[in-house]
Amino acid sequence: MSTQIALLRGINVGGHNAFPKARQLELARSLGLREVTVLLQTGNLVFADPGTPPEETARLLRERILADLGLTVPVVVRTGAEFAASVAANPYPQAVAEPRTLHVTFLSGAPGDTSRLDALDEAAFAPDSFRLLGRELYLHCPDGIGRSRLAQAVGRVPLGVVATSRNWNTVTKILALTGA
Repeated sequence: MSTQIALLRGINVGGHNAFPKARQLELARSLGLREVTVLLQTGNLVFADPGTPPEETARLLRERILADLGLTVPVVVRTGAEFAASVAANPYPQAVAEPRTLHVTFLSGAPGDTSRLDALDEAAFAPDSFRLLGRELYLHCPDGIGRSRLAQAVGRVPLGVVATSRNWNTVTKILALTGA
């Protein structure tokens, strides 16, 4: 079965943008999405490919969330094959043994101007490091992301696209749901 994955940014975080898991499932089904699974409360939906381009699926979800809940929620959608390719492209295979140290930021498109990101002096943030590969930004923080100055610096760089991050544990759980 071909799948799509919708990643919703900033819901159910710190008591903001309340969007319970059951409501996420209900909303997805109301859009005609089939075989929907919602992983965790933080907006990870896996469903049968509806036959629409991922950008169209993202738009439909954004509009319905706004109409039904009054929430402006950025959404990034990947096909199951695209998601599997991003997992396979992980430039930090050593981090898989410590999945809490690895995060992937999924971008709605390739950023046009990466000069500010390229200008970051990674050596100043060692041992933390990052790699931008197409529409994914991988961030490896061996001492954890909570205290990472690099994570803060990368987060302040405007990329001009919608971005939403997941830790490696969540990424691999989503991948498992796609059947890949």
